[in-house]
Amino acid sequence: MRLRYVFSETGTGLRRNVSMTVALVVTMFVSLTLVGMGLLLNTQADKAEQRWGSRLQITVYMCNDISKSANCAGGEVTGAQRSTIEDTLKTHPEVRSTDYRSKKTEYAALQELAKSQDSSRQDLYSAVKVEDMNTAYRVTLKDPQKYQGVEGAVRGLQGVDSVQDLHQILSPIYAFLSAMKWGAIGIAVFLLIAAVLEIGNTIRLTAFARRREIGIMRLVGASSLYIQLPFLMETLVAALVGVALSGVAIALFTYLVVYRLLRENSEVVAWIGWADAGQAIGLIAVLGIVLTLIPTLVLTRKYLKV
Repeated sequence: MRLRYVFSETGTGLRRNVSMTVALVVTMFVSLTLVGMGLLLNTQADKAEQRWGSRLQITVYMCNDISKSANCAGGEVTGAQRSTIEDTLKTHPEVRSTDYRSKKTEYAALQELAKSQDSSRQDLYSAVKVEDMNTAYRVTLKDPQKYQGVEGAVRGLQGVDSVQDLHQILSPIYAFLSAMKWGAIGIAVFLLIAAVLEIGNTIRLTAFARRREIGIMRLVGASSLYIQLPFLMETLVAALVGVALSGVAIALFTYLVVYRLLRENSEVVAWIGWADAGQAIGLIAVLGIVLTLIPTLVLTRKYLKV
């Protein structure tokens, strides 16, 4: 009987406040989608840094047996040449740190990149062997604007195949990803605040419309939770619908933009995938429910005086 009453009152409340419920669903949908997009952009930035390094880094590739550079006439970099390269980097005043990357490490990064590419290109990656890779130093700079000095110091050393500096390309890309991420999250925060205000307004109007029934329930000794439960159910339904719509939006973005557009037309970086999208959907689901139920519990106690 009690559950029947709760569900009946929930349905009545949803019908009575249909416009407010729709507004809450739309607000939750847009805000949670933006949060999800912010999470995906953050993950994509991490993947880009893992593949190409941060905006503070350059990469020094050393010779292997198939290198054609003038510094690689002797074939594979020798131990003495590698020591000279490492000492030059570590003693340079503009170098903050160095990270040695073995052939196995570079090969693992290449295979990780291959996973995000179209299946028709997998044969190209599978043909590459560990011994075909270059060992390398990932060099972190103190000032990204002063990369020329470090680059010039090592470029002419024996055993150095090439120096990869993507500073001018990566800096605007990372800046764009960061701006998009924080912009999406910032807008989402404002919308979530608006959602909380809508929840409060809905509860206040519903409490006023049902003030007689609530007064009777207090007189007969109904528990606080029993009085609050219909309000919790109303906001929970709206939150679940908003979460579901956000999940669909993120799934469509992952399929249409990432898989159908980016992965098929660009191999320069490992792109986000379904696992990353699933993680983002899970996080926004938890966030949506928590940010709905907690304000509802607080506001029902305020407006219902229970």
